[in-house]
Amino acid sequence: MNRPVKCMREEKFARPGEVIIAADEIADIVAGLARDISRDYADRTPILVNLLKGGVVFLADLMRQLSIPHQIDFMHVSSYENGTSSSGSVRIVDDLSCSVWDRDVLIIEDVIDTGITLAYIVNVLQLRGPRSLEVCTLLKKGAESTVHMPIRYVGKVIPDVFVVGYGLDYEESFRTLPYIATLEIVDQP
Repeated sequence: MNRPVKCMREEKFARPGEVIIAADEIADIVAGLARDISRDYADRTPILVNLLKGGVVFLADLMRQLSIPHQIDFMHVSSYENGTSSSGSVRIVDDLSCSVWDRDVLIIEDVIDTGITLAYIVNVLQLRGPRSLEVCTLLKKGAESTVHMPIRYVGKVIPDVFVVGYGLDYEESFRTLPYIATLEIVDQP
């Protein structure tokens, strides 16, 4: 759905703007990440931990491309409470359903912005005793992250703008777009 939506907290409308990653480029990025992960985890069975909800489309495409056995689990984490900027406060809405003790864990993230949410989740999971813990993100914003941490797999670095599409949303809209676009806030639909 590509039509503008009314912003919940103001008298404005939101719509997809400039396409910054086309669907075919997303497919190439995902295929490349899957090759790297399959090579690096060739003798292991990692558990892919997806941070809901924005990363679910990326996870679905990535896991179909992997040539290694793997398991998946989900965490629903929230830090966006006012639309387009992180609140800085992270909360786990739904936790994992399995133990990560002595497991190779690969966090699958849609986009890394400030890094605050990811740092929180990494710290939480480290306390649970995984054998290894790495991060794979489809997108990393180019601006300086608030939290510095190594990200093993990065699909693409993008400008520091709010993006929608390919699972990424604005107030639950625009997730189904096959591409990734900037978000425009306008006065009229």
